[in-house]
Amino acid sequence: MTELIHPVILCGGGGTRLWPRSRPDLPKPFLPLLGERSLFQQTLDRVQDTTIFAGATVVAGTGHMALIRAQADAALGLGLIAEPMGRNTAPAIALAAHLLPADAVMLVCPSDHYIADTDAFVAAAQSGATLARDGFLVSLGITADRPETGYGYIKRGEPAGAGYRVDRFVEKPDSDTARKFLADGSYSWNGGIFLFTASRFLEELTQHRPAMARQIEIAVQQGETTDGIFRPDEKAFAAIEGDSIDYAVMEPTGRAAMVPVSMGWSDIGNWQALAEARGGASRGPHDLIDAGNIVVDSDGPRVSVVGLDNLIVVVDGNEVLVTTPEGAQKVGKLPGAQGT
Repeated sequence: MTELIHPVILCGGGGTRLWPRSRPDLPKPFLPLLGERSLFQQTLDRVQDTTIFAGATVVAGTGHMALIRAQADAALGLGLIAEPMGRNTAPAIALAAHLLPADAVMLVCPSDHYIADTDAFVAAAQSGATLARDGFLVSLGITADRPETGYGYIKRGEPAGAGYRVDRFVEKPDSDTARKFLADGSYSWNGGIFLFTASRFLEELTQHRPAMARQIEIAVQQGETTDGIFRPDEKAFAAIEGDSIDYAVMEPTGRAAMVPVSMGWSDIGNWQALAEARGGASRGPHDLIDAGNIVVDSDGPRVSVVGLDNLIVVVDGNEVLVTTPEGAQKVGKLPGAQGT
């Protein structure tokens, strides 16, 4: 029997660029932005085949444990890890790696992304798991279909088993560079989805971030499980100097690989990205006259736009956001988005 893949779902994102719909007490992962189920629930749905996946491990802030339990009604064998504070993705993944069997293949997934083609996602995960069992640290490389400046990129290298070695990771490019990447054809978007064994990840973390690795180990050793939730030691965890998995492990490792996949992916990073994922459709009552490229998202009040173009209007309770597609990336800087 093929070994099961162990999903690890990260629920640390605040979704500030989707304010005012996304707020600290009900952030982006737990909202039904596309369909009736939340992005977190859809993430769980994609890994429910028990012939392929083991029970998921969810890593999230202490304050969101009740939300997770309420929304994970159908998930079997769910493991919960509560972070006392955010320390970015590398420590969050390391917590799960310490609690899983050393040879477990981890499938690390953000909880707030949208994937239209589940079959393509599962097939890519299985290919990635094969590489992970051969000792690689694997990224799923999302097929780039436009010169996007909001994502990091992965350059495909030589073939390696079910995928390719990574030639290099690239930070978010400017528009000219993004167009060159698209024309080149060997660059994919870095979607933040990874596969590796628990032991390989911890070995690489120890090699490239020894202080972080040691501090996480202490936090785990001094942690405890209460009410079915593992809680690392708060004092030890607070002393961790956080970093992303990209900087801490994936970029410095010599064993990075990638599996290309086209699966209708979006990180739903801001209102413009959400509008694109919805096909430009508006939600809620609205009237438009002599207005082009207008997206409305209202939870009740009617929105009327006359004689204007290129706007996004969001109404949530007593909060109103008006921005442009270009300005959507800056919404997270608003005081309301920061909870102030």
